[in-house]
Amino acid sequence: MKLLILDRDGVINEDRPDFIKSPDEWIPIPGSLEAIGELTRAGWTIVVATNQSCIGRGIIDIAMLNNIHAKMHRAVVNAGGHIDAIFFCPHAPDAGCECRKPAPGMVLDIARRFRVDIEDCMMVGDSIRDLQSIVAAGGKPILVRTGNGRKSEASADLPPDTWVFDDLAAVCDALLAN
Repeated sequence: MKLLILDRDGVINEDRPDFIKSPDEWIPIPGSLEAIGELTRAGWTIVVATNQSCIGRGIIDIAMLNNIHAKMHRAVVNAGGHIDAIFFCPHAPDAGCECRKPAPGMVLDIARRFRVDIEDCMMVGDSIRDLQSIVAAGGKPILVRTGNGRKSEASADLPPDTWVFDDLAAVCDALLAN
């Protein structure tokens, strides 16, 4: 199985400093939906792994998150793609949970549930915490320059051997070329 883990905000859709609080605020990054469509058609399993502390902070509830994700699913399907699962951490940053990135809990859970070796997993993120999560689990980090990606690329904390691409469409092109 070819499994690709994607962060949501800053990779698939535009990020906001005040959180994505409604389906109207969920705006796809140009080319991201088409990239998921191409990867799906090429046999990739696509899983989203996203921190959603807006729930733990009381900004939105699970029902609203489900509405946001329903919009994302429809948009991906309309682009010919499929998201096989969405994993999210609802906890606030100070909760001390194992699922909030940069902790590896969410990534390890994905690998276990999909029965793949973590060494074969790749994760596309725009933030250092995304990359730290997959590295801590034992997988391959991929950074995109969308969202917080340019700032992350310049960070001293960028994990060694991180692949860097302009956006999810460029990641797709590279994966399909191999």
